[in-house]
Amino acid sequence: MIFARSYIKFIDAVNYRMGRVVMYGIFVMIGILLWSSISKLFFMPSSWTLEVAQFAMVAYYMLGGPYSIQMGSNVRMDLFYAEWTTRRKAQIDCMTVMFLLFYLGVLLYGALGSTAYSFGYYGKEPFSFLLGLATGFEDVGRLERSPTAWRPVLWPIKVTMCVGIFLMLLQAISELLKDIIKLREEEAE
Repeated sequence: MIFARSYIKFIDAVNYRMGRVVMYGIFVMIGILLWSSISKLFFMPSSWTLEVAQFAMVAYYMLGGPYSIQMGSNVRMDLFYAEWTTRRKAQIDCMTVMFLLFYLGVLLYGALGSTAYSFGYYGKEPFSFLLGLATGFEDVGRLERSPTAWRPVLWPIKVTMCVGIFLMLLQAISELLKDIIKLREEEAE
């Protein structure tokens, strides 16, 4: 239980700080979209604004997700849940978080494969490529670019998605451990 409590403390602190910083990303998106509107009205329209706003939204959503899970501000069906005891909530949360963990695992698996593709890897072993890339044994290939007129490289946003999904996975495990601790403490009473 000491490991579980220290894991919870560490992951919650990381995701709390990340969420508090990322929450100001809404102002970045507002600024980008404001510039887009101004440039369309008074100047020649910028070709980069819509795509940068989309990238900022993805970063805002993916990196803010763990904070949302931690604060309990994710969407939940409260029809029955609000009336349940703390023990019953913990029991149900222990079961339902397994679905979330499975979903995030599949999502991370796909995101890592897509990220390897964005770095120019077209083979069948994206994980060994990414590991080799991180250790310096692999080289970056032809980078994937967006098919728009601006044509930015896509790896930064795909790496951001992988980090966000990984942090959500860690936060979901933290929430599972919190529920297990609640159940054990109630059993001990």
